Amino acid sequence: MSELSHKDWISKASAIRLRDKAFIDGKTVAARSGRTFASINPATGETLAEVASCGEEDVDLAVAAARRSFEVGVWSLTSPAHRKEVLLRLARLLRENLQELALLESLDMGKLVTDAATVDVPGSAAIFQWYGEAIDKIYDEVAPTGGSDLVLVRREPLGVIGAVVPWNFPLDMATWKCAPALAAGNSVVLKPAEQSPFSALRLAELAMEAGLPAGVLNVVPGLGETAGQALGRHMDVDCLAFTGSTSVGKMFLQYSGQSNMKQVWLETGGKSPNLVFADCGDLDAAADMAAFGIFFNQARSVRPIRACSCNAASRMRFWRS
Repeated sequence: MSELSHKDWISKASAIRLRDKAFIDGKTVAARSGRTFASINPATGETLAEVASCGEEDVDLAVAAARRSFEVGVWSLTSPAHRKEVLLRLARLLRENLQELALLESLDMGKLVTDAATVDVPGSAAIFQWYGEAIDKIYDEVAPTGGSDLVLVRREPLGVIGAVVPWNFPLDMATWKCAPALAAGNSVVLKPAEQSPFSALRLAELAMEAGLPAGVLNVVPGLGETAGQALGRHMDVDCLAFTGSTSVGKMFLQYSGQSNMKQVWLETGGKSPNLVFADCGDLDAAADMAAFGIFFNQARSVRPIRACSCNAASRMRFWRS
């Protein structure tokens, strides 16, 4: 993206369209309650948009749409070749809309737009491409048994997957949850972080453009204590995938026990280490990289810095001879 100057990025940012509605069953809709929350540009403190603040009723509608699409089979029962084609088309669309998606990431959560354009968006496209290509390359198994027995191991979609993702890599985190779930034939209800909903909402639009049927990918922006909790406690969600703090991860385990004992897949509490060994020849370079590691992707903000725990190299360990 070196051909774009700072002035070019500013010009594109001023013309960008921000999605401020939920995306349920292939349509953009306001929250049933009419409530909204302010999405703030952390670099300026200005309100970018008032975004639909989904609650229990909206989550119910999204889960019902996901369940209906799954049971009807518009995605779950299609051929692996078709699912592959759609996900590869989505990967291409992400690349074609790279500048827009990079600006959404930068405006919404404060990362450098050049980082979003060279790391985040290309990475998201590559992940959708990888899982798309994997669809027709991962085979089922014949289990080792006696001569008179035949045991088959068959991989089937689970059903409705709930996904709750953090603010630090909004598009990438949404992709990490959605791409494997969709590749397997599941339907998804995605709740982005309230600090960074825009790229997830745009992802849903691009997925529809790529050929994903209505209801297969739904996005419910909202607060954790409302939309997140409703998704975690929903009786018709088969699995909940979450990236975020350890304390909230524990809450999702509790929500599972309070509802249908859904599977809960957690990524929590990252504290990445710097390892400096005795034969390190350049301690100054090691110190520079440690500083880079802790502050990379911190979000440039007029407010207190948002620390990015899962990739922040926040521990240091030295080995002496």
